[in-house]
Amino acid sequence: MALTNFAALTDEQKTAWSLAFWHHARNNAFITKFMGKGPNAMIQQITDLTKSKKGTRAVMTLLADLLGDGVVGDSRLEDNEEALNAFDTVIQIDQLRHANRLAGRMADQKSIVNFRNASKDALGYWVADRLDQLAFLTLSSLPYTLNTDGSVRASTVFADLEFAPDPATVAPTANRCFYLNSNGLTRGTGDNAADGTLVPMTYKTLVQLKAAAKDSKIRPIKAGGQDLYNVFVTPMGMADLRLDPDFIANVRHAGVRGESNSLFSGADAVMVDGLLVQEFDHVYDNRAAAKSTGSVATGDFVAGKRFGVSGNDTGQRALLCGAQALGMADIGTAEWVEKDFDYENQLGISIAKMVGFLKPQFKGNPSSYNTKEDFGVITVDTAMSVFG
Repeated sequence: MALTNFAALTDEQKTAWSLAFWHHARNNAFITKFMGKGPNAMIQQITDLTKSKKGTRAVMTLLADLLGDGVVGDSRLEDNEEALNAFDTVIQIDQLRHANRLAGRMADQKSIVNFRNASKDALGYWVADRLDQLAFLTLSSLPYTLNTDGSVRASTVFADLEFAPDPATVAPTANRCFYLNSNGLTRGTGDNAADGTLVPMTYKTLVQLKAAAKDSKIRPIKAGGQDLYNVFVTPMGMADLRLDPDFIANVRHAGVRGESNSLFSGADAVMVDGLLVQEFDHVYDNRAAAKSTGSVATGDFVAGKRFGVSGNDTGQRALLCGAQALGMADIGTAEWVEKDFDYENQLGISIAKMVGFLKPQFKGNPSSYNTKEDFGVITVDTAMSVFG
């Protein structure tokens, strides 16, 4: 019986499979719901390349607020205009690729169509999961050498991406990071906290975190006529909130009545005081990071270590995100390539996608006009009660 040849697919069919794969991947990606092409999106999606003297680049534009008061009445406006301070930041792009390959015709009794479907599902989930991981590592100002559970990645390929941050210098900016102890929010990261002093997140933390975002002029997301921020915590971090009496009381009374209230429905997202608090398993925690074998005297971040000056404290890095917290270059559709090996005895499918991530920083925020700061993200390192 003649074998069906992958190469017999028409260009239109390959394009259809590419689009179907990318649609499947986007539906599986957690970050998709926060993406948009305008400046009001938490993740600004850059789909077009901009031509410049330096070549064709993915450019994200950040606009500083106007500081002047204008004029009043019949005062002369001409020659008193205020210049717009726009800051262009370039998102480096690179290619993510992966593939499936059958061991041989006898090892697989499925049809080629089933193999395509299985590959679409498996590769679609893979790229969605890796995009989620890269996005949250970027938002958290963490190196791509880590998994989101704090362990060191077995592979170093992500560290070679063009848009990968420098592991030696990546960190939240000074006015955009806090850790949580018994005194509340304290500037710095969990690596600066005295050993054993981190505490779990509570409703009080959320109130303080929103106030910190307002004071820092983090631009909120406009939705339904309201201003809101997204707050991301680990599932264990959400468990701490759901066990906090003040959090329970506020969600119970602020939400709709009955079983549809997010407190009782088991929803992964809870709206409270203009904060959409969401749990996600790729929010960074360090439960799988190695404990330090000796004092880290500087209290600086050490990849693969836990929080605390000595590197022994388990915790999470929760995130508050406003508008344009993250830039994502999403260039073109995914490439779907099918290939035969060993006289058509082995079949292979590969996918490739051009992407890039950037946590934008710029000068011009009214709270720190001349200092480059993370544009739309605040990190807060907390303990998680399940780990003691």
